[in-house]
Amino acid sequence: MSDRSFLECWSLDFDDVGFVEGFNLGSRIWVAFQLRFFRTHGRFPSREDDLCLEGLQYLGQQLDLTVPDTGQFRFHHVNARRHRVAILRHLGVRRATARDRSALRSWIVEDCRGSSPTVEEQIASGYAWCLANSVHVSSDKIMDRLVRSARHDFLEGFLESTARSLPADTREELDGSLSEPRSLTGFHHMKSEVGAATLDNVLGACDRLTFLDSLDLPWDHLAGVDPGWTAMLCRRVEGENASEMRRHGEERRLGLYALYLMDRHRKLTDDLIDLLLEILHRLQTRSRRTVITGIARDIERVHGKERLLFDIAEAAIEDPEGRVIDVIYPVAGIAKLTAVIDEHRAKGTLDKRIQTVMRGSYAGHYRRMIPKLLSVLRFRSNNVVWHPVLDAVELIISLREEGRRTVPAGIAPAGSIPSGWKEFVVDGKGRLNVISYELCVLSQLRDSIRAREIWVEGADRYRDPDHDLPTDFDERRETYYADLGLQQDAHAFVADIRASLEEELRLLNATLPKNGMVRLRQTGKNLICVTPLDRQPEPTGLIELKNEIGRTWPMTGLLDVLKETALGTQFLDCFESSASREVLAHDVRNRRPLLALYAAGINAGLKRIATGTEDVSIDELAHVHRRYIDATALRAACARVTNATLAIRNPEIWGPVGTTCASDSTKFGAWDRNLMTEWHARYGGRGVMIYWHVERKAACIYSQLKRCSSSEVAAMIEGVPRHCTDMEIQRQYVDTHGQSAVGFAFAHLLGFELAPRLKAIARQKLMLASPGQRASLPNLAPVLSGVVNWDEIVRQYDEMVKHAAAMQHGTAEPESILRRFSRGDVMHPTYRALAELDRAIKTIFLCRYLRLESFRREIHEGLNVIENWNSANGFVFFGKGGEIATNRVSDQEISALALQLVQASLVYVNTRMVQSILNDPGWADRLSSEDMRGLSPLFYLYINPYGRFELDLDERIDFEQRAA
Repeated sequence: MSDRSFLECWSLDFDDVGFVEGFNLGSRIWVAFQLRFFRTHGRFPSREDDLCLEGLQYLGQQLDLTVPDTGQFRFHHVNARRHRVAILRHLGVRRATARDRSALRSWIVEDCRGSSPTVEEQIASGYAWCLANSVHVSSDKIMDRLVRSARHDFLEGFLESTARSLPADTREELDGSLSEPRSLTGFHHMKSEVGAATLDNVLGACDRLTFLDSLDLPWDHLAGVDPGWTAMLCRRVEGENASEMRRHGEERRLGLYALYLMDRHRKLTDDLIDLLLEILHRLQTRSRRTVITGIARDIERVHGKERLLFDIAEAAIEDPEGRVIDVIYPVAGIAKLTAVIDEHRAKGTLDKRIQTVMRGSYAGHYRRMIPKLLSVLRFRSNNVVWHPVLDAVELIISLREEGRRTVPAGIAPAGSIPSGWKEFVVDGKGRLNVISYELCVLSQLRDSIRAREIWVEGADRYRDPDHDLPTDFDERRETYYADLGLQQDAHAFVADIRASLEEELRLLNATLPKNGMVRLRQTGKNLICVTPLDRQPEPTGLIELKNEIGRTWPMTGLLDVLKETALGTQFLDCFESSASREVLAHDVRNRRPLLALYAAGINAGLKRIATGTEDVSIDELAHVHRRYIDATALRAACARVTNATLAIRNPEIWGPVGTTCASDSTKFGAWDRNLMTEWHARYGGRGVMIYWHVERKAACIYSQLKRCSSSEVAAMIEGVPRHCTDMEIQRQYVDTHGQSAVGFAFAHLLGFELAPRLKAIARQKLMLASPGQRASLPNLAPVLSGVVNWDEIVRQYDEMVKHAAAMQHGTAEPESILRRFSRGDVMHPTYRALAELDRAIKTIFLCRYLRLESFRREIHEGLNVIENWNSANGFVFFGKGGEIATNRVSDQEISALALQLVQASLVYVNTRMVQSILNDPGWADRLSSEDMRGLSPLFYLYINPYGRFELDLDERIDFEQRAA
């Protein structure tokens, strides 16, 4: 809570003071507390969490009273109830009547349409409505019942109106799909994922999308409805089979299925585009690899080419009038001469050979699926430069339907054949080879889709790029700038950065001669030489502390760690059934989700957990997994555990809550018959990447499941504004792959400092703030580069802020925005401005990095935390050899988030154990300052992850047994 909101919440005005002084001295502080609490929240305090010690102390200062112990307050005492009646009379608030409750319920139903808050958020909004209308709902249970009833009414009305808007033939098609779930357009096939890029998968997905296009679905019905409701209803459909769907009433059944298919249409379109891009990428890379391998074989045949050419030249000079067969052949035989000719042809026609190999592979296999893909996707572009490619796509579809192999070259749209393809596509007779032309167009189509120059109608991730940016930026310009913490004056923004750049360059130039850890070379590529930091041994005090924890809580089960965290943080409240009602008993409802989460978090699988547990079957665990566990709920649970960890930390042990975070990715093996798994270029092997954001004391605040080829810079940027914890990130540590040509620029615009550990630090250059500054920096002369173009930044300042606002508010994924600013798109004006800003911010960072050893050590320590987190992944995620054994992308994401939840639970429990040990007077002085600096709650020597999975909710870990 900010200082201003704190004062607004707990400040008493003259009327309040006069009212409070009308009570006896012992009751005044509690009357004042309830009064200010009601004015802020619209309800009276009713839970222990509602008591605010800081607020009570501030009220005591205003009333000149001593603050009593919070344990003395009795929420339901007769005096508290009497005080509340007086407070309501003082504020002019009446108890809510049946008419008031009906109005509140109607307001909640209407409010639901534009947003999809949680039940807790809507309860808070309901109390705010009551306060604004001077009415009082006397019970939390009553408000909870009103909110849940209103949410139910909204959903039922939404489903009913959706079903009524369906034409008769569409209703018949939907019922037919549910009655024959195994058919090509049946319910089960509609729910299935696309899978890998095989012929059957591509054709099957195209048929499904064609079926969805044939339905007259009520797309306009979704206008004005928050997508969160659609996502929740779609999750309900995902958790049911065809027979369960058929049990619903007609309106409810058709409404649910129609909404699900509209959502499935967008996702299926995205998946088909991913398939198209993957197929074209595979076609190009495999063809190039085949040609280069052949060239390598040709080159290996010709040994000593330089000596051979010298001998030929010498023989020709000695006998210039002789015959070739008499002069040249004795020196170089026909075999070597032929090899030299082949090598020259191979080198000179590399692109042509690749195109030839691509044509053969495309005609023999891929051509059976690509035209079908193109026919079901509707490509669009906002740039007239790419309209010839769109016309060419329409042309190749029509030519394919006609079955023609060659056509007159003039039929091709002007500008659709680049110069590098013309010789390959058009023969000597002026005819257009249709297959070669298809390859030419597809190559351009892939590049333009990846750069978002061409988009696809009906897609989500590949939608119109104009929709990625905030559409109301001009109207709410001040708000967006304020949210980012940026100045609206571009010249003032540039002046601050320019002053910082000049100052950092001056300081580095002045301190470099005395810096024994950094020196500059005058020649060569590697001009910057930084002495590596010494490796520091693990402090002995930490070893003793971990051994003491192992003796105190020996062989603690990993399942017990998850259970203790669930009971201590109540994160199971984040998991709600996707069904309309729950019938499980409370203990069963808590026990089964814990086992299902544990199965996903350690990668053992539901079957193995059910086998090791006597009273739970595999079907029961599968039901709970299907109904309760989804990515959104898991993210909320992870955030709750992290927030609880930050809240229970003792600052005297762990230090204050920091504002720094480290991020890095870990490769996990995964099944490869899906669109997420890829071959990793650096680590080798097929798998997926999980990108972690971990703060300095091992609390994970965010994680993402990513492809191996996805941008780590985009993943880094996404985690900073979208994590749901209480932590504020001001500095982000990354490795070399977490920064890029525009990474520093976007980090600065989003309000945090990017601090990478650069592998290529020796080849870095420093930018100048002005041309005249070079003469004043003689010690930096070897590494000085050009001058920052400040005018470019000023001209594009608004556009840069607009893209940063899109990242912050989630209107577009950072990876989609960064694709626009690839290195091949250097002519984009916003890219040029971002690159200039990036050079300036990066130079400021490099100056600090080279000047301060403490800064370098801080970055290394931060990244060591994330490396330690990565090392623990193998211990926790031990099942099935650490491989994610599923081809469902949604299940892969659940596995990644469940791993984060289990590992975060380990940090939570270790934090409490460490604090329990260090609260012992005998341990007060046993840890040195170095021990405290290296103290981390992420260790697991005392943990037993194996054995039987026995879960007793009544048995707790005794954190206070040492004190006893």
